[in-house]
Amino acid sequence: MLEILVVCLAFGCFSGVLAGLFGIGGGVVLVPFFLFLLESHGIVNELLMLMAVATSLATMIITSVAATLMQHRLGAVIWQDVFNLSYGILFGVVIGTVVADSISSDTLRFIFALYMLYVAIEMAVSIKIGAKFKVLGAWAKAMAGAVIGFVSAVLGIGGGTLTVPLLARHQVAMRNAVAISSACGLPIALVGTISYAILGWQKTGLPEGSVGYIYMPAFLGIVMSSMLTAPIGAKLASRLPTKQLKRYFSILLFVVVGKLFWAIL
Repeated sequence: MLEILVVCLAFGCFSGVLAGLFGIGGGVVLVPFFLFLLESHGIVNELLMLMAVATSLATMIITSVAATLMQHRLGAVIWQDVFNLSYGILFGVVIGTVVADSISSDTLRFIFALYMLYVAIEMAVSIKIGAKFKVLGAWAKAMAGAVIGFVSAVLGIGGGTLTVPLLARHQVAMRNAVAISSACGLPIALVGTISYAILGWQKTGLPEGSVGYIYMPAFLGIVMSSMLTAPIGAKLASRLPTKQLKRYFSILLFVVVGKLFWAIL
């Protein structure tokens, strides 16, 4: 358990820099990291993928609070949009956790691998998002939030890869879209974490240190270090050629995707 905590402290430094540098949610790197880490320490069972997803969401509670406070101070958060999306997000997250708990580990791993493939392609080609559609109404945002919440809960992500493009294509400035997405990450992470803790509470076979499906040593290691390094990544973003670095990072994502698919076969 102590070894896993130390490894997560080290990886948290890396994931924090990536989050600040590329603006990516933690789930993209944390879910496969937790999966491979737990497997390498002999924790191999049908609940492994759920543990990776749940622990990833738990780490996002802390990072979402920090990101939202920062965006609020900058005046970038449009709170009415956050509330409209969150009505649906809360419903979608609860349904998503129940669905994830009911499907096989290989199926969940396959779905996550497809999502990572999408992110890798998006980072490799750097598609520019334009405002092509009219402004979404309150009900449309609530329904969109339900989809975002569902997908985020199943994959263990903060939903930024879904929320930001959606808003940006519907007349929301990119600066505001990112801020709204950060704020929406909190209900996703909070409700998802509580749901996975409850669903896994009576499960047998979970390792010592688990709260439901959340593996606390991994959670603590990541949050303690990533909070310190995320601001460093944000500062580097203004100095380094992030577009080129995204393409290099996408290669790593393609490798991880290949390993995920290989494990299923």
